[in-house]
Amino acid sequence: MLRVGILSTAKIGREQLIPAGLAAEGVCIQGIASRSLAPAQALAEHFQIPQSFASYDELLASDNIDAVYIPLPTSQHIEWAIRAADAGKHVLVEKPLALKADDIQTVIDARDRNGVIITEAFMVHYHPQWAFVREQLATGRIGRLRNVQGVFSYYNRDPDNMRNQAELGGGGLPDIGVYPTVTTRIATGKEPHSVSANVEFDPVFNTDIYANVHAAFEGFDLNFYVSTTMAAKQAMRFHGDEGYIELSAPFNAGLYDISRVSVFNQSHTLEQEITFPNVNQYRLQWEALAQAVSTGDASKLFSLENSVRNQRLIDAAYRSSELGERVEV
Repeated sequence: MLRVGILSTAKIGREQLIPAGLAAEGVCIQGIASRSLAPAQALAEHFQIPQSFASYDELLASDNIDAVYIPLPTSQHIEWAIRAADAGKHVLVEKPLALKADDIQTVIDARDRNGVIITEAFMVHYHPQWAFVREQLATGRIGRLRNVQGVFSYYNRDPDNMRNQAELGGGGLPDIGVYPTVTTRIATGKEPHSVSANVEFDPVFNTDIYANVHAAFEGFDLNFYVSTTMAAKQAMRFHGDEGYIELSAPFNAGLYDISRVSVFNQSHTLEQEITFPNVNQYRLQWEALAQAVSTGDASKLFSLENSVRNQRLIDAAYRSSELGERVEV
């Protein structure tokens, strides 16, 4: 069993990762750490988790912990991923891992010098709907792919939420812009070569609240927009000359809609619709990590090198908007 410690009592852990970890095969949620003991004890008691720790360092020092999950604010991901690796722990760190692609090299160095596994928590990487889309594109189901369209939005004006705090790494592109980019890359196996973007910042929070992005890939374009101040919506469409594929809940299956992939032909006729009603992508992520640690084979995980490539697109979007011109990735 992979004995896991959770660094903080963050919402994503409480609502998604801890319940999924408790249900996952090969995983034991062993402990919870907070900046003081009481919150950690309360969460541990709620989920019947054996141990609670009064600090993150105390958890990292425990011999009962093999791996940690880090759902801290984005601005702290790099620091604690490195500290966990230096403590000999495997690491699952919440996305985005970093706010700049170049910063990830320090985490790669920590991984390599300590011989541990570190992976960014892109749960979509493990959802079978993306394996299905990738297969359809690879076999030419919709002919030549010409355009990918994506949207991810929600409305959040809470000043206490880290997404609206620039100093904690808030903003729409870091939080949700990473999803249209990563899923397009997963589905096509290709990388963008240039980006043009318009990014709007909130005058009060100083975080980006809307971004309209065009990324040029070899043979097709990705166009997506994300927003933290628009009505909730998410969707992805892969449009070819012989048909198109639509995903109703490409990122947060079960929250926005059921996980459904629809394949249409050239005449707009629905040819196939497949749903994944009982898939928990967070559980699959945990089980993939446990398997990688057990076997020593991390090839099926989302690698740090992959994280670098995805973050480069986000970096380019900010740079393009600032310069007012298309930039290379």
